[in-house]
Amino acid sequence: MMSKVRVLISLLCVTGVCVFLRDSSLETFLERSLQHQYTRPCACEKCVSEDDPLFMQRFNKSVEPFLSAKYSLSEDDFSWWKGLQAEKRNLTFYNTTVDNLFKIFPSNPDVVGPSPDRCRTCAVVGNSVNLKRSHYGPLIDSHDVILRMNHGRTEGYEADVGKRTTHRIFYPESSMDLDNTTHLVLVPFKILDLEWLIGAFTTGFSGKSYMPVNSKIKAKKDLVMVINPAFMRYVHVKWLEEKGRYPSTGFMALVLALHICDEVNVFGYGADKDGNWSHYWEKLRDKKFKTGIHPGNHEYEMIQQLAKQLKLNFYTGW
Repeated sequence: MMSKVRVLISLLCVTGVCVFLRDSSLETFLERSLQHQYTRPCACEKCVSEDDPLFMQRFNKSVEPFLSAKYSLSEDDFSWWKGLQAEKRNLTFYNTTVDNLFKIFPSNPDVVGPSPDRCRTCAVVGNSVNLKRSHYGPLIDSHDVILRMNHGRTEGYEADVGKRTTHRIFYPESSMDLDNTTHLVLVPFKILDLEWLIGAFTTGFSGKSYMPVNSKIKAKKDLVMVINPAFMRYVHVKWLEEKGRYPSTGFMALVLALHICDEVNVFGYGADKDGNWSHYWEKLRDKKFKTGIHPGNHEYEMIQQLAKQLKLNFYTGW
C-alpha cells in the first residue's frame, strides 16, 4: 500500500514540474512576444513617433519631407503649390526641372533613420527677439541636429543662440553662404526657386524674382536638400488647418524636425512682450511688425499645444 502511495506522489510531483515548466515557458514566450510587439522606436526617454491619438490626427509618417529622384509629385499637390506665388508653368516643366536638379545634387536626402538604439535630438532655433539674454547657447549646441532659418545669426550671439548649425533652411530671397558642414535646405515656393538652386551652384543665376537674389552661393553640394511641395501642403492643411496663405519657414522647420528627430526642442519663437515679431539681432524699427501672410498666432498656439502633449519642449526665453 505504501509503495503505491509513493508511486502516486512521485507521479504527481513529475506532473507538477512539467506543468510548471510548461507555464513558465509559456509566460516567457508571452513576455518576449509583448516586448517585441512594443519595442520603442527610439532610445529617448520619450519618442516623438510614439502614437498619441491627438498627435496622430495631424502627424503623418508617410509624407516625405524632402524631394528625391524617385519621388513623383501629384497633379493635385502641384496645383496647390503653384498657387502660392502664381507659378505659370505646368507639372511637366516642373518635373523636367527636378530631373535637372538631381543631375547635380544627391538623389536621396541625407537623413539618419530611426532606431531603437538611437535618440536623434533636434534643436529648432527660431529668430525671435525673446532669445536675447536667454543663455540657451550651450543647450542648443548639445543637439545632434540644429536647424536655423533664413538669416538667423550666430556670430556675436553664441551665448544665447549657440554657434553650431547642421541645417540652414531658406528660400532664394533669404539665402546666404554656408560652411562645408551645414546642409542647405531649400524651401521652394515656385519653379524659379529650383532654377535658382541649379544656377547658384553652376553658371550663376540670371533670373529675376520679386526681390534681388544671390547669383552664386557657397555651400557643399553634397549636403543640399529640397523640401517637398507636398510636405508644404501637408503642413498647411493638417497642422495649420489652412490658416494663412502658407506656413512660415520657421513652422515648416518645426514640423520637419518632428519627422526627422526623436526628441525636439524649440527655441526662439513668438512675439515680444509688446506683440511685435522682431528678431534678436536687430533693433525693431517697425513698431507694428507682424507675421504678414503667415498665421503667426496660430503657429505659436500649435507649438504650445504640442508642448502640452509632451511632443516637444518649448523654451520661450521669457
